[in-house]
Amino acid sequence: MSDLTHPDDRVVVVDGLTKSFKRFVAVDQVHLSVRRGEIFGLLGPNGAGKTTTIRMLLGLIKPSAGTATVLGYDVSRQAREIRRRIGYMSQHFSLYDDLTVGQNLTFFGGVYGVRGSRMRQRRSQVLEMADLAGRENAATASLAGGWRQRLALGCAILHEPQVLFLDEPTAGVDPLARRIFWDLLYTLSDQGHTVLVTTHYMDEAEQCHRLAFMQRGAVIAMGTPEEIKREHMHGQVLEIDCASPDRAIMALRDQGALKEVSLYGAQIHVITDDAQAGRERIASVLQEAGISVHAIQEIAPSLEDVFISSVQAHQAKENA
Repeated sequence: MSDLTHPDDRVVVVDGLTKSFKRFVAVDQVHLSVRRGEIFGLLGPNGAGKTTTIRMLLGLIKPSAGTATVLGYDVSRQAREIRRRIGYMSQHFSLYDDLTVGQNLTFFGGVYGVRGSRMRQRRSQVLEMADLAGRENAATASLAGGWRQRLALGCAILHEPQVLFLDEPTAGVDPLARRIFWDLLYTLSDQGHTVLVTTHYMDEAEQCHRLAFMQRGAVIAMGTPEEIKREHMHGQVLEIDCASPDRAIMALRDQGALKEVSLYGAQIHVITDDAQAGRERIASVLQEAGISVHAIQEIAPSLEDVFISSVQAHQAKENA
C-alpha cells in the first residue's frame, strides 16, 4: 500500500487510526494521506468503517488509538479549528425542507460566517455552479433528489473550504444526477479543493484520483484505480457468455471449485487461480447442466473484481 504523496502536499494525514466501541473495532489501524486538490475515495460496503473514519477526521468522535491531522490540525485536540476550514456533506443532505433554496444558502452562509457582499457573491457563484440560478424561491421540499444533492453541496462550499468531506453523497440518487454531481467534484478539484468521499459505487471509485478499499474497519488496498487493479488482483478473471446466466451461476457456484462467481449484466465473471483449468472446468459444468456456452475468455479485471478478490484474500489471512 505505497503512498507517494510529498509530505508538504498532504492535507489529511492518518497514522494508525483506530476506533473501538467496547469489543467492536469499527476502524482498525488505518494509515493513509490525501494530497491537496485530490479526490480520494473510501470504498467499501456498509459497516466497513468509512463513516466512522470520516467522523473521526471531522473531530466528532475521538479515536481510541492512532493520530490524524487535517490541514495540520490534530483531530483530537483541534476539532474546532478543523471544522472552520472544511465542508461536510452527508448522504442525508442536511437541508431545511421548510426553507427555500435561497434561504438555505443564506442560513448555511451565516453558520459559516459568510455575510454581506461576500455572501451575495458566493451565493451567486454557488447557484451558477449547481445550475440552480432562477430556482432561489423554490421550496427545498419540492426539489428532486439530484437538485437537493447539488443544493447540499452548494451549502457545504459557501465558505470556500480547503477540504470537503462527502459521506455517501450520491446514495439514492439517479445515475444522471450522480454523473452531474461528479462533474461538479472535478470542477472543485481543478480549483484546488481537496475532496475525501466515501462510496459503495464502483463506477464512482473509478473516478477518484486515488482510493482505499475498506473491509471490516481495515484498509485492504490503496492506490490509483489502475494501481489497485495491477497490484491487488488475486487470480484471473474469465468472462462467460452463455444461455440462461441465472441457471449457469447456480451450477457454477454449486460445484464449489471457483473462487468467485458473479453476474455482470448479461455475462458472468469468474475468478480462478488458473485461467486454462478454470475454462475447462466451467465448460464441463455448464455442459453437464445443459447450458449452451457461446464464449469463455480471459479479461482484464474490473475494480469490482479486484475488490472481491482483495476481500477474499484479507479474510483468508484473518482466518489463517
